Amino acid sequence: MRLRFLTIALAAAALAGCGGGGGGHATVWVTRDEGRQVMVAKQVPAGLTAMQALERVAKVDTRYGGRFVESIDGVEGSLSKQRDWFYFVNGIEADRGATEYKLHAGDKEWWDYRSWSHGRDHVPVVVGAFPEPFLHGYGGKVRPAVVVGSGKGARALARLLHARVVTGDPPAGANVLRLGSGTPRFTARQLPGGAVELDFAGNALELARRPALYRYRYEVP
Repeated sequence: MRLRFLTIALAAAALAGCGGGGGGHATVWVTRDEGRQVMVAKQVPAGLTAMQALERVAKVDTRYGGRFVESIDGVEGSLSKQRDWFYFVNGIEADRGATEYKLHAGDKEWWDYRSWSHGRDHVPVVVGAFPEPFLHGYGGKVRPAVVVGSGKGARALARLLHARVVTGDPPAGANVLRLGSGTPRFTARQLPGGAVELDFAGNALELARRPALYRYRYEVP
């Protein structure tokens, strides 16, 4: 009986170890033109590097010793057309090469092929991975989160984001979701120190019920 129990335990441990060493899953998205066309949306084991994860779900050609993505599924970067591949993790523009970033459970790795002309070579934060980066942060670091607003919508979003509701100035270093009124909009910016602020105007209760409503969008409108 002891031998049978040990065999089962070892088999379970082996199966648990098949997830890439990080436990749980991450997700890889591949899109074009600021999310307008979705090419890939698949789960991968956590613990892989961003490059390993991408290579599991798509055909990838690289340059510079594998550190730079040249093409994904035949869509190739172009210096003359000023178009290339850029990637985010949980809506935050990656600050390191894809071979150096290790995915954590729950991460959203997002590759987008877009123009880098007219100042679009650097987009620090986008809204299309919401409710990230509130839930899983970046690089395994999850910051405190606050919702600036009031009412049922603010409270519902705070529950979704594991955040607290404030009506005044948010604390330094926290990720912020700021609610407003008027013409619908959803924008993002990076704060000093690396935290992010998302500004939303619209139906806050609807956003809480359907957090993927603006998936793959850089901003709204």
